Amino acid sequence: MAGLTLVGIITTLLINEPSHIISTDTLAQEEQIISRMEKISHSKGLAQRFVDWFAAAVISPFVDFFYRYGKQAVIILLLVGTYRITDITMAVMANPFYLDLGFSKTEIANISKLFGFFLTLAGALLGGILVMRYGILKILLLGGILVISSNLLFALLSTLGPNLQMLAFTIGADSLAGGIATSVFIAFLSSLTNTAYTATQYALFSSLMTLFPKIIAGFSGMVVDAYGYFHFYIYASILGLPAILIILFLLKKDLQKQSNKP
Repeated sequence: MAGLTLVGIITTLLINEPSHIISTDTLAQEEQIISRMEKISHSKGLAQRFVDWFAAAVISPFVDFFYRYGKQAVIILLLVGTYRITDITMAVMANPFYLDLGFSKTEIANISKLFGFFLTLAGALLGGILVMRYGILKILLLGGILVISSNLLFALLSTLGPNLQMLAFTIGADSLAGGIATSVFIAFLSSLTNTAYTATQYALFSSLMTLFPKIIAGFSGMVVDAYGYFHFYIYASILGLPAILIILFLLKKDLQKQSNKP
C-alpha cells in the first residue's frame, strides 16, 4: 500500500506545471500588498526577497478571498468548517458500533469495506452529474440532508441489534450519501479558489474542513459512554443542521442576485 503512493508522486514529478491565467485585478492587488509590506518592513536584499515572497504566497491568497467574497467570506468559511461535521463525528465510532452491536469482523468487512466502497464511488459519480445539471449549492444542500438522514438510520439500527439486512441498507445509504456530499463539497471548495492562488487557498479550505469536526469527533466516545449509540447518532445528525441553514442562506442570497440582474 505504501508503494502504491509512489504512482502519484512520480506522476506529479513527471507532468508539466499547469498554466495559470491570472487576471489583471489580481496582479494589481498583489503588487499593492507587496508594496505595502516593503514600506512596513524597510528590508533590503535577501530580506526584501523574503518579504516579497511572503506577501505573494501567504498574505495575497487570504486578502484575495476576502476581497472577492466580502461580507459573505465569513459565512462561507463557517460552511466549510461545519459541512462535514456529521459524517466525521459518526465515522470514528463506526467500527466500535458494529462490534458492540454483535456483528463479526467478517460481516463488517464484507458489507462496509466492499459493498460500501462501490456505493461511495457511485455516489461520487452521481454527485458530479447532479452538480453539472443543477449547480453546486442545491446539491450541496441535498448532500447535507442525505448525510443527516443516513445518520438517523444508524440510530434505528442501534435499536434492532445485529440485523445484517438493516446493516447493509444503512451502510449502503450512508456510503451513497457520503459519496454525493464529498464530490459536491470538493467542487464547492474548488469553485472558491482563485487560479492565481489555488494551492494555498485549497489547503486553507481543506484544513478548515476537518479542523472543527475532528475536535468534536474526539469527544464521540464520551458521548456514547454517557448516552448510548441511539442518542449519539441523533446528536451527530443535529450537528449537521448549522451547515444546512448556512446553505439555505447562501441559496437565498444567490436567488436575490439573480432576480436583481437586468
